[in-house]
Amino acid sequence: MAELSPPVKPARPEISRPVFERTFKINSEQAIRVIRKSYDRLIKALYAIDVILRIVGQEQAIDEIEAIVSTMIADCAEQLQQEKARLEKLKADNGITETPTYTHPTEFVARIASPQIAQFVELIRLLDQLMIVMDTLWLCQVIDNKHCVEARYHWQQRLQRLANRIVTIERQAHRAAYAQGHGEELQIAREEIGLQAEPETVSENEAEADQLGMANEVDDRD
Repeated sequence: MAELSPPVKPARPEISRPVFERTFKINSEQAIRVIRKSYDRLIKALYAIDVILRIVGQEQAIDEIEAIVSTMIADCAEQLQQEKARLEKLKADNGITETPTYTHPTEFVARIASPQIAQFVELIRLLDQLMIVMDTLWLCQVIDNKHCVEARYHWQQRLQRLANRIVTIERQAHRAAYAQGHGEELQIAREEIGLQAEPETVSENEAEADQLGMANEVDDRD
């Protein structure tokens, strides 16, 4: 007897979703590194939070997560703005009007598929602006090399830690929905929008660095 082939599931039609494509020039190495190391997995996590878990009926929980993520990004943006304003004043006080050019800027094409992605893209642009002011002060010998190196690293890590936390939040939400019996729906939803079956992970080293960074931030506030 001939074996019967398993039934072939009909292909689901692709969903037409709104997206902005915006192109920005990014100058500083620190902002370029955040794009290179954190941007792709961050937008996947944000897109999953905004779209996938909502598909499986986690409306209230996802609204709460989105509010938390938006607050985290806004807090980081406020810190960047405050530091940029402080350095801009230092620049003005020293009569500096020049702005450096950069040897290897990059063209950053951002696909804005959710409000939180738009927020983080603006965060990257704000980091770039802060680094330009900082590099100006360094080149003009207003701040020394050691201070500049430490500050560059601090702000780059600030954004990368934020990205890692958001990736972790999405993974926890995914696990919670899976535990509630939505595993098959999650897998289908992820495949439909081109994501891997499981969420991105944060390495142990990154997690330890995040914990240390969070502790330092608390100390700074105290």
